[in-house]
Amino acid sequence: MVNLLSFLTPKSETFYLHSESTIRQTLEKFDIHKFSVVPIIDNDGMFVSTISEGDILRYIKNACNFDVKISEKVRINEIDIYRSYRPLPISTPMNEVVVLALEQNFIPIVDDRGAYIGIIKRKSIIDYLLSKISID
Repeated sequence: MVNLLSFLTPKSETFYLHSESTIRQTLEKFDIHKFSVVPIIDNDGMFVSTISEGDILRYIKNACNFDVKISEKVRINEIDIYRSYRPLPISTPMNEVVVLALEQNFIPIVDDRGAYIGIIKRKSIIDYLLSKISID
């Protein structure tokens, strides 16, 4: 059995947002880190959802008279999420991780309490699978 911890990028090395972050804070972090989807956690460190640049763009498109002042007041927990990435517990079998990686660029990983502990990147899974096959 494969230990998922060997694939884990720990929380301390990932980019995530707090559910109370504003749209402006979120946009600034997206710009700095160059990611298009990131995990959201609550004040207790529990995984809440993920948010994408598209979720924010849809909100901006649908908000009448959107401006920077609004972006400083609206919290990301008020934004409709189109498609949240599904988290998996660290105890999940590798075959389930691979199947979910077909749909998601990364998989948020949670502990037994549901607390966010990091991510497994699709690239790590592909690298592992490539190491297991022989290339002629």
